[in-house]
Amino acid sequence: MPSKLMMIFVGMDLVFAMCGGLLLGFSLTSEKIMRESPTKDNVAQNLLLGQCPLTAGVVNSIFILVTFLLSLPAFFLPQNKSWLRAQGWLVVFCATFTLTLGLTVWVDTLQTRQNLSKIWGRESPIVRSTLQQKFNCCGYFNSTTPPFIVDSTCPNALVAAQKGGCISQFSSFANAYLDLIFTACFGIVGVDVLLVLCVAMVLKWRSEQERYRAIDQKNGFGKL
Repeated sequence: MPSKLMMIFVGMDLVFAMCGGLLLGFSLTSEKIMRESPTKDNVAQNLLLGQCPLTAGVVNSIFILVTFLLSLPAFFLPQNKSWLRAQGWLVVFCATFTLTLGLTVWVDTLQTRQNLSKIWGRESPIVRSTLQQKFNCCGYFNSTTPPFIVDSTCPNALVAAQKGGCISQFSSFANAYLDLIFTACFGIVGVDVLLVLCVAMVLKWRSEQERYRAIDQKNGFGKL
């Protein structure tokens, strides 16, 4: 096996496993911090994470890590191409899974204002007040729609009317945050595609080596 091809293959396989670990860590950590009490620092982030498919992210990461483990026999058994083919199909499955998650988050960004309006409407007064303090605003669309929560940021109707609603600040924050998430998902898909190409190249090389050995055996120069 050419050393450069093997180095690239092993390197991409390790990066693939690291992506699975990062996805697992992000999903589990996000689920943990979502259970924390809302503060100005985490309230908006936690509400957005609640709209993300975190459980599906955990399942996806497990598939990625299992696929990496199944790739080890493909490396240590160079004469057996079945493990390598199985790895290739599993990587394609993982890439499709990750792409679906990324597209799900991306579609949500296309309806940010509508989705945030629903989130705002079902949250408790404490959470709404925390959001008002974070973004220095009052109410969602404006101070009266829905009515603002009286707190240190919005002590009365006059101040609330001057500060305006939270829709712009909240939407901008949501778009920027969700952009990072679905971009990371698409980045993982890119790694998956590169690994599939590496698997295809290794399979092609092994097939050629098998053919050469068959020719050598036929001519009496070697054994299978």
